[in-house]
Amino acid sequence: MSFFNVEEYFKSINMEDRILVFDKSSATVEEAAKAVGTRPCQIAKTLSFLLKDEPILIVTAGDAKVDNKKYKGLFSQKMKMIPFEQVEDFIGHSPGGVCPFAIKSNVAVYLDISLKRFDKVYPAAGDDHSAVMLSIKELEDCSGFTDWVDICKDWDNTL
Repeated sequence: MSFFNVEEYFKSINMEDRILVFDKSSATVEEAAKAVGTRPCQIAKTLSFLLKDEPILIVTAGDAKVDNKKYKGLFSQKMKMIPFEQVEDFIGHSPGGVCPFAIKSNVAVYLDISLKRFDKVYPAAGDDHSAVMLSIKELEDCSGFTDWVDICKDWDNTL
């Protein structure tokens, strides 16, 4: 149902042609990069956390890792990922297809600056066999994001 909801959302904004569907899995950054035909760093991975018991999503570049210290400095609490088996209940998508589109209304979305180095990025599209090709401006517009954040480490800022 998640993919259907994302597809309907993109149809409603006349961007359904941006959705990519694959015969093979795109559940991990590496699998998604192979399916899309791009570098892993351009996969926009969407991570789900609980912030004061409320769900949030942070979209990062595929080569970035969330830095615990930066996360705590920004959100004033330790990082707490949503348990695997609860992700769909909190967000509306299951692991492997989590994306910032067609999500539950109480979920805040943050975009990490590690994404800003690319013209195009590829977040999932609601399941583990799909992605969406978007510019950074389109990602901003389509995700309804709350803010840009700087909470990642270990990404190549020379690209």
